[in-house]
Amino acid sequence: MTAFTRALRRKPARRIAAVGVVAAGAVLLSACSSNSDGMGGMSGMDHGSSKSSATATATAKATDYNDKDVTFAQSMIPHHQQAVEMAKLADSRASDSEIKGLAAKIEKAQAPEIKTMTGWLQSWGKPTVMGDMTGMSMGDGMMSDKDMKSLKAMKGTAFDKMFAQMMIDHHNGAISMAKTEQKSGQNADAKKMADDIVTGQSAEVKQLQTILDRL
Repeated sequence: MTAFTRALRRKPARRIAAVGVVAAGAVLLSACSSNSDGMGGMSGMDHGSSKSSATATATAKATDYNDKDVTFAQSMIPHHQQAVEMAKLADSRASDSEIKGLAAKIEKAQAPEIKTMTGWLQSWGKPTVMGDMTGMSMGDGMMSDKDMKSLKAMKGTAFDKMFAQMMIDHHNGAISMAKTEQKSGQNADAKKMADDIVTGQSAEVKQLQTILDRL
């Protein structure tokens, strides 16, 4: 056999080997692509699991309440609303700078809490008002219409004294309501707000008493 003939016979073998290499490369690329898609799919599954968990958590949180939580929010909303109404009067009627400053602090703290409690009740599917609130007892610190008219009629030192005494009574009522929530409530957010009310308003009662003593 001549060298030329041997060369002709080797060429097909080389072509077959080359085809084999190409085919192997294609299989490898396909496998990589499949792995990449698989990872993408797993990532998508992770996101789906996270969303499902978040939804489940939100649902559990929304339903984590009892009747005491509902009563706390429904009662405290109008209680806060009256405190904010009283606080707003101080700007144009009070003469004592400390009374004005404390009134502004009360309005700033309680107005957002009204929105928060309203949101709770809406998420729980409960009305934001508990029937006719005129029936709230004076033990809750709520002022009568006559009390509010008297406060609105006052100015200067007379207003300062009446405001301080009325707000002390009002705060003590809120503290009592909050302590009931601390003891019997179930919702963590509602109990946390009750803690804040007891702490914050107890301090304000002391401050108001100090102001009243020096007026």
